[in-house]
Amino acid sequence: MKKCPNCTSLMPRDVARCLRCGFDSPAQMSAAAGGGALVAPADAPVGRSRFRNGWALARESLRVLRNDKKLLLFPLLAGLASVLVLALFMASVFASGAFDENRGVQTEATGWLLVFAYYCVNYLVIVFFNSALVACAMKRFRGGSPSFGYGLGKARRRLGKIAAWALFAASIGVLLQFIAERVGFIGKIVIALLGAAWTLATYFVVPVLVVEKLGPLDAARRSAKIVKQAWGESLVSNAGIGLVSLLLTLLIIVPLGIGAIALAINLQSLAVAVAGGATLLVLIVLAALIGSALNSIALCALYLYATEGKVPQAFANTGLQHAFATKKK
Repeated sequence: MKKCPNCTSLMPRDVARCLRCGFDSPAQMSAAAGGGALVAPADAPVGRSRFRNGWALARESLRVLRNDKKLLLFPLLAGLASVLVLALFMASVFASGAFDENRGVQTEATGWLLVFAYYCVNYLVIVFFNSALVACAMKRFRGGSPSFGYGLGKARRRLGKIAAWALFAASIGVLLQFIAERVGFIGKIVIALLGAAWTLATYFVVPVLVVEKLGPLDAARRSAKIVKQAWGESLVSNAGIGLVSLLLTLLIIVPLGIGAIALAINLQSLAVAVAGGATLLVLIVLAALIGSALNSIALCALYLYATEGKVPQAFANTGLQHAFATKKK
């Protein structure tokens, strides 16, 4: 048995047309699942807002995620690994006495070394699992049916490149933070702008590492070149799918949180308060996992558009050519 990508009802594997909703043809089903032939993107409707473009991109990314729910395992593992890395980092900080002000320069140097080590390891685990997710999404977009092991295998074969990138990115991150702590207010603004420019320039680093197998410096240059060629030189980051995910999360979690607090106060029950808090925590974690997966799926679609001029059929009308907004002169 298989599931219809449109209504998720079960149907025999040798049947192309869903008896429940009428959705048919293997090509249509592959396109609905995010796969199939790549096509040229359609022009976004005139006057269409950035939010609507972001919503369309989020909707189609969610459709891919719905058909490949195992993709959620990658951000879940990345999150768990990041928590473990943070716990080890905090334990190392206390063990090294980095908070001891009486040790002066030696303590500061130790603290910065620990921060650098934390950045390196944290970047490593995050980029590793993001690379696994990107590998699966790329295979899905080209009509394949990737497994969880396929993604991990692809990331493992790129481990050397990923480690080199983690070292490079950690160096940049620590350097910017080190400078930011030693300059005035204007300097902090400049550093923040440099950080934003760095984030935008390295937007496509993960798919570049996975697909093009470049080293850290070449990957950073290639990512910046992709952004420049596809969307121009004068850009501002468009929140897009991140803004949509945030708003939907707030629309769900805030009312539930208020309701849980009101119910706990009305019943004067600690158990209700604890249960409500636990439920909200689970929802927040789930929303974060879904948002991370959607961002990686959308990243793959954007990468395909920027490098090949084509997109998965399901993303043809999502306005990928407007994923970044050009500054008005």
